[in-house]
Order: sequence, then structure tokens, then C-alpha cells
Amino acid sequence: MTAVEQVLALVRPEIIALAPYSSARKESKGGRVWLDANENPETPAVHQPLLNRYPEPQPADLIATLATLYGVTPAQTLVTRGSDEGIDLLLRTFCRAGQDAILITPPTYGMYVVAADIQGARTVRVPLLRDQNFALDADAVLRAVTPDVKLIFLCSPNNPTGGLLDRTAVMKVVRSFAGRAMVVVDEAYVDFSGQPSLAAEIPSHPNLVVLRTLSKAYGLAGARVGTTIADPAVIAILQKVIAPYPVPAPVLQAALAALTPDGLAAARESVRQLVAERQRLMAALPQLAVVKRVWPSDANYILIEVTDGARLMAAGRAAGIIWRDRSKDVPNTIRLTVGTAEENNQTLEVLSRG
Repeated sequence: MTAVEQVLALVRPEIIALAPYSSARKESKGGRVWLDANENPETPAVHQPLLNRYPEPQPADLIATLATLYGVTPAQTLVTRGSDEGIDLLLRTFCRAGQDAILITPPTYGMYVVAADIQGARTVRVPLLRDQNFALDADAVLRAVTPDVKLIFLCSPNNPTGGLLDRTAVMKVVRSFAGRAMVVVDEAYVDFSGQPSLAAEIPSHPNLVVLRTLSKAYGLAGARVGTTIADPAVIAILQKVIAPYPVPAPVLQAALAALTPDGLAAARESVRQLVAERQRLMAALPQLAVVKRVWPSDANYILIEVTDGARLMAAGRAAGIIWRDRSKDVPNTIRLTVGTAEENNQTLEVLSRG
């Protein structure tokens, strides 16, 4: 079998045989009088055009723009409602309830397990190496993968720890499971790292999937615009599973506006400012008595170990500042999102009071 045929052999048989939902907009192009989808011919009085019409299932202009942004082809690109929908699609496509499993590397993003639980898939856990700044233990992953593991989720930069996973270690996992498991690299925060995406490796490794989003660097968390990047054969399968209209018209307009030359320049400047603030916080936090450890970060947040996480979280709330308590993942840790200079000053002030 070819490498792509090996990947397709991992797909649930019932998905291969599935006839996807065929929307009216997918079946019919062009036209002036649309009477095929039970739509209201009038649009409501809002400042958005064509809200009375269903949008394109996969808007061609957005697909082309995202493909250019991420250095891939449109055939490798699927737009989803945030990366979370991409995660869910992969679970539903590759994992059979009660039979298949995923592998995660905790502490990591919680939606992988949630999606697996919903699908009825087992979760295998291979912890990151805390004494090595939460590095990926590729050899442990290789030992832990059993034949029922169909998806390996690697978050890089990792949430909540903040660090990039070593590229060589990630690719070792990808190569080791060619034809045996899909390796999903979640790059939601890679824009803050200054490092290139792994998406360029997909043509040579069709069992690699990369997740990207406009929620972080591009400031569109409320719009929910995620991208799943994969081999065209994998994208074609995922298109069978995805709901017919994942990109509402206002979301499409917001995304395209964010990806104009001016929008991209604004995003780059935002990233520059946030990285500078991250570095300032990284230098200031170790000087505080309540901070026991600060882990290196390549993202727009910092994980810190503190003397008393519950007490400091309460102090933050009392001052009107909400951080993220990650003590369930790593005892007495708080994840601090990098905000504006003023917001970061307030964080330092509250923590300095202990």
C-alpha cells in the first residue's frame, strides 16, 4: 500500500462508506433566484449582508487565504469552528466507540480527553517530563502505543505548560507510526514561538495532522475559526463528517478582514507586543517571594509554581483579576495569560503582595 492508502486504512470503515450530507448550497452554484433550501427570501435588518442565505460549506476565498497563510494547499485545508471541532472530527473519523484509543501527553489541553470520552474512546497517557521543562518523552510514547491507538495528540506549544515540543522528538513519533496511527500536532499558539509550523512535513508524512486557529494571535476567539491541515485524502474524509455550514457569514467576513494585509500587520504587531510583555513577566516573576518556579514559554501565557495556589487565586479574584488554576494538572500552579502592560503590572502587584 502507498502511504496515503495506509492512512485511509486507519479510517473507520463506516466513515469510508458514508454518504455525506449534501447541502443545497453544495449542490447548486450560481443562480439569481434561490428556491432550493427553504430559505426566507428577505434578510433581517442587520449590518451584515446575506444572512438569509446559507453560507458556502467551505468558503473558497477563506480556504485559499488560510492555505497561503499557513504555506499549504487548499486541498490540505479544512475550516472548522475553532480547533475544537477539528479535534472532534478526528475522533469521530478515526476512533470506534469501545474499540479504539487516543494517546495524550499530560499535562495538556483538556479537549482531547473530552472528545475521546464523548466518542467512547480510551485514553492512554504518557506524561511530559517535568524535570526537563515538560519535554516530550518520544521513546515512552513509542512504548505506550498499542494497536488500538489511532490518534496521538501533541500540543506544541503545549497548553498549559507553554513550551514547544522538540521538533525532532515529534517527527520521531510521526515516522514511527506511519500507517499505524495519526499524529495530531495542535499548533494553536505557534505564532508566539517564532518557530515554523510542522505543516510543511505533511506531504512526506500523510499520517501527520496540524491544527491551527485564528483565536489567539489574530484575536478572533469569539468568531471560532480553526483550520485542520492534513493530506488531501484525509481532508476529503473529514469533509464527509463535518456539519454542512461551519462558517457563518459574519464569521467569514471577520476572518477575511483579519487576513487582509492591514489585518496581518496588526496581528504581527500584537504578537510582537505580547512576546515583549511575556519576556518582561518571565524576568519579573522569579523575583517574587510567592513564585517558586517559572517554566519557559513559547506561547502567550506562562505557567508558574507558587507557594499557595488557592490563596493566590483568591487574592487575584479579590483584585478583579482572573488567572487559571492548573493545580489539578501540576500542584500549586497558575497559568497567567500575557495581557496588556497595565494588566501585567496588576498581576505583578497582586503577586508581590503575596
